[in-house]
Amino acid sequence: MMTHREALEVLAARRRDHVVVTTMGSVAIWPQLSDSLRDFHYLPSSMGQGVPLALGLCLARPGQPVVVLVGDGGLLMNLGCLITATQFAVPLTVVLIDNGLYEVTGGQPVANAGRTDFAAIARGAGFTRVYTCESREDWDAVAAEAIAGTAPTFVWLKVQGERGKPTPSAPRPMAEQIARLREGLGIAG
Repeated sequence: MMTHREALEVLAARRRDHVVVTTMGSVAIWPQLSDSLRDFHYLPSSMGQGVPLALGLCLARPGQPVVVLVGDGGLLMNLGCLITATQFAVPLTVVLIDNGLYEVTGGQPVANAGRTDFAAIARGAGFTRVYTCESREDWDAVAAEAIAGTAPTFVWLKVQGERGKPTPSAPRPMAEQIARLREGLGIAG
Protein backbone atom coordinates (compact mmCIF):
# COMPACT_ATOMS: atom_id res chain seq x y z
CA MET A 1 0.00 0.00 0.00
CA MET A 2 1.32 3.46 -0.86
CA THR A 3 1.72 6.39 1.46
CA HIS A 4 -0.26 9.59 1.05
CA ARG A 5 2.93 11.37 0.00
CA GLU A 6 3.73 8.74 -2.65
CA ALA A 7 0.25 9.15 -4.10
CA LEU A 8 0.74 12.91 -4.39
CA GLU A 9 4.25 12.53 -5.82
CA VAL A 10 2.80 10.55 -8.74
CA LEU A 11 0.20 13.25 -9.38
CA ALA A 12 2.78 16.05 -9.12
CA ALA A 13 4.87 14.36 -11.81
CA ARG A 14 1.88 14.18 -14.20
CA ARG A 15 -0.25 17.26 -13.46
CA ARG A 16 0.61 19.40 -16.56
CA ASP A 17 -1.59 22.57 -16.63
CA HIS A 18 -4.26 21.19 -14.32
CA VAL A 19 -5.60 23.17 -11.43
CA VAL A 20 -5.04 21.02 -8.33
CA VAL A 21 -7.40 21.59 -5.41
CA THR A 22 -6.24 20.06 -2.15
CA THR A 23 -8.27 19.54 1.00
CA MET A 24 -7.53 18.38 4.52
CA GLY A 25 -4.51 16.04 4.83
CA SER A 26 -3.31 16.70 1.27
CA VAL A 27 -2.83 20.38 2.12
CA ALA A 28 0.06 19.42 4.41
CA ILE A 29 1.89 17.48 1.67
CA TRP A 30 1.13 19.11 -1.69
CA PRO A 31 3.02 22.42 -1.07
CA GLN A 32 6.20 20.35 -0.59
CA LEU A 33 5.72 18.95 -4.11
CA SER A 34 4.28 21.88 -6.05
CA ASP A 35 4.10 25.66 -5.82
CA SER A 36 2.16 26.42 -8.99
CA LEU A 37 -0.17 29.36 -9.44
CA ARG A 38 -2.73 26.64 -10.26
CA ASP A 39 -2.55 25.07 -6.79
CA PHE A 40 -5.46 25.86 -4.48
CA HIS A 41 -5.54 24.68 -0.86
CA TYR A 42 -9.12 24.66 0.35
CA LEU A 43 -9.41 24.33 4.12
CA PRO A 44 -12.03 26.58 5.69
CA SER A 45 -14.72 24.10 6.75
CA SER A 46 -13.81 22.11 3.67
CA MET A 47 -14.77 18.57 4.60
CA GLY A 48 -17.15 17.53 1.86
CA GLN A 49 -16.75 20.72 -0.17
CA GLY A 50 -13.71 20.02 -2.37
CA VAL A 51 -15.62 18.39 -5.23
CA PRO A 52 -18.22 21.18 -5.47
CA LEU A 53 -15.44 23.80 -5.50
CA ALA A 54 -13.54 21.94 -8.23
CA LEU A 55 -16.72 21.45 -10.27
CA GLY A 56 -17.39 25.19 -9.99
CA LEU A 57 -13.90 25.90 -11.36
CA CYS A 58 -14.55 23.57 -14.31
CA LEU A 59 -17.86 25.25 -15.07
CA ALA A 60 -16.41 28.75 -14.75
CA ARG A 61 -13.43 27.95 -17.00
CA PRO A 62 -14.69 25.56 -19.72
CA GLY A 63 -11.98 23.17 -20.84
CA GLN A 64 -9.72 23.83 -17.85
CA PRO A 65 -8.79 20.46 -16.31
CA VAL A 66 -9.13 20.32 -12.53
CA VAL A 67 -7.97 17.60 -10.13
CA VAL A 68 -9.42 17.61 -6.63
CA LEU A 69 -7.86 15.61 -3.80
CA VAL A 70 -10.42 14.53 -1.20
CA GLY A 71 -10.26 12.24 1.79
CA ASP A 72 -12.61 9.36 2.46
CA GLY A 73 -14.12 11.08 5.50
CA GLY A 74 -14.76 14.28 3.57
CA LEU A 75 -16.28 12.44 0.62
CA LEU A 76 -18.60 10.49 2.93
CA MET A 77 -19.91 13.83 4.24
CA ASN A 78 -21.13 14.80 0.77
CA LEU A 79 -21.60 11.77 -1.49
CA GLY A 80 -24.26 13.67 -3.42
CA CYS A 81 -21.53 15.82 -4.97
CA LEU A 82 -20.53 12.84 -7.11
CA ILE A 83 -23.97 12.69 -8.72
CA THR A 84 -23.90 16.42 -9.34
CA ALA A 85 -20.42 16.27 -10.90
CA THR A 86 -21.38 13.62 -13.45
CA GLN A 87 -24.16 15.80 -14.85
CA PHE A 88 -21.56 17.91 -16.66
CA ALA A 89 -19.07 17.06 -19.42
CA VAL A 90 -16.11 18.73 -17.74
CA PRO A 91 -12.46 17.67 -17.28
CA LEU A 92 -12.81 17.04 -13.54
CA THR A 93 -10.79 14.32 -11.85
CA VAL A 94 -11.83 13.39 -8.32
CA VAL A 95 -8.93 11.69 -6.54
CA LEU A 96 -10.03 9.96 -3.36
CA ILE A 97 -7.25 9.52 -0.79
CA ASP A 98 -8.66 6.62 1.23
CA ASN A 99 -6.75 6.00 4.44
CA GLY A 100 -9.72 4.72 6.46
CA LEU A 101 -9.24 7.46 9.06
CA TYR A 102 -10.31 10.92 10.03
CA GLU A 103 -6.59 11.55 10.08
CA VAL A 104 -6.50 15.25 10.92
CA THR A 105 -8.92 15.00 13.84
CA GLY A 106 -7.13 12.27 15.76
CA GLY A 107 -7.18 9.18 13.58
CA GLN A 108 -10.66 7.87 14.30
CA PRO A 109 -11.84 5.28 11.74
CA VAL A 110 -14.32 6.55 9.15
CA ALA A 111 -17.68 4.82 8.96
CA ASN A 112 -17.37 1.37 7.36
CA ALA A 113 -13.61 1.85 6.89
CA GLY A 114 -12.15 -0.77 4.58
CA ARG A 115 -15.58 -2.12 3.61
CA THR A 116 -16.98 0.67 1.43
CA ASP A 117 -16.65 0.11 -2.31
CA PHE A 118 -15.99 3.66 -3.49
CA ALA A 119 -15.54 2.50 -7.10
CA ALA A 120 -19.06 1.05 -7.09
CA ILE A 121 -20.40 4.27 -5.55
CA ALA A 122 -18.65 6.34 -8.23
CA ARG A 123 -20.02 4.16 -11.03
CA GLY A 124 -23.48 4.34 -9.48
CA ALA A 125 -23.19 8.13 -9.42
CA GLY A 126 -22.51 8.13 -13.16
CA PHE A 127 -18.72 8.16 -13.50
CA THR A 128 -17.79 6.15 -16.58
CA ARG A 129 -14.05 6.35 -15.97
CA VAL A 130 -13.14 4.85 -12.60
CA TYR A 131 -9.68 3.74 -11.46
CA THR A 132 -8.74 1.88 -8.28
CA CYS A 133 -5.10 1.81 -7.18
CA GLU A 134 -3.69 0.01 -4.17
CA SER A 135 0.01 0.68 -4.81
CA ARG A 136 2.23 3.42 -6.13
CA GLU A 137 3.00 1.21 -9.12
CA ASP A 138 -0.72 0.82 -9.94
CA TRP A 139 -1.27 4.58 -9.70
CA ASP A 140 1.90 5.41 -11.62
CA ALA A 141 0.73 3.15 -14.48
CA VAL A 142 -2.65 4.90 -14.94
CA ALA A 143 -2.19 8.45 -13.60
CA ALA A 144 -1.48 10.19 -16.90
CA GLU A 145 -4.48 8.50 -18.53
CA ALA A 146 -6.74 9.13 -15.55
CA ILE A 147 -6.21 12.89 -15.48
CA ALA A 148 -6.30 13.27 -19.28
CA GLY A 149 -10.04 12.84 -19.67
CA THR A 150 -12.57 15.40 -20.82
CA ALA A 151 -15.39 14.05 -18.67
CA PRO A 152 -15.58 13.46 -14.92
CA THR A 153 -13.19 10.77 -13.74
CA PHE A 154 -12.94 9.09 -10.34
CA VAL A 155 -9.68 7.72 -8.93
CA TRP A 156 -9.69 5.71 -5.70
CA LEU A 157 -6.25 5.57 -4.09
CA LYS A 158 -5.85 3.33 -1.09
CA VAL A 159 -3.14 4.77 1.17
CA GLN A 160 -1.68 4.03 4.58
CA GLY A 161 -3.31 5.94 7.41
CA GLU A 162 -1.30 7.87 9.95
CA ARG A 163 -2.52 8.71 13.42
CA GLY A 164 -1.44 11.75 15.41
CA LYS A 165 -1.02 14.14 12.49
CA PRO A 166 -1.86 17.77 13.24
CA THR A 167 -4.63 19.55 11.36
CA PRO A 168 -2.88 21.27 8.45
CA SER A 169 -3.02 24.95 7.67
CA ALA A 170 -3.00 26.49 4.23
CA PRO A 171 0.44 27.73 3.17
CA ARG A 172 -1.06 31.10 2.14
CA PRO A 173 -4.08 33.16 3.23
CA MET A 174 -7.21 32.53 1.15
CA ALA A 175 -7.16 35.97 -0.51
CA GLU A 176 -3.60 35.36 -1.71
CA GLN A 177 -4.51 31.89 -2.99
CA ILE A 178 -7.46 33.31 -4.94
CA ALA A 179 -5.24 36.02 -6.46
CA ARG A 180 -2.60 33.43 -7.44
CA LEU A 181 -5.19 31.13 -9.00
CA ARG A 182 -6.71 34.02 -10.95
CA GLU A 183 -3.24 34.89 -12.23
CA GLY A 184 -2.52 31.25 -13.09
CA LEU A 185 -5.74 31.07 -15.11
CA GLY A 186 -5.17 34.43 -16.80
CA ILE A 187 -8.17 36.12 -15.18
CA ALA A 188 -7.81 39.87 -14.85
CA GLY A 189 -7.80 41.16 -11.28
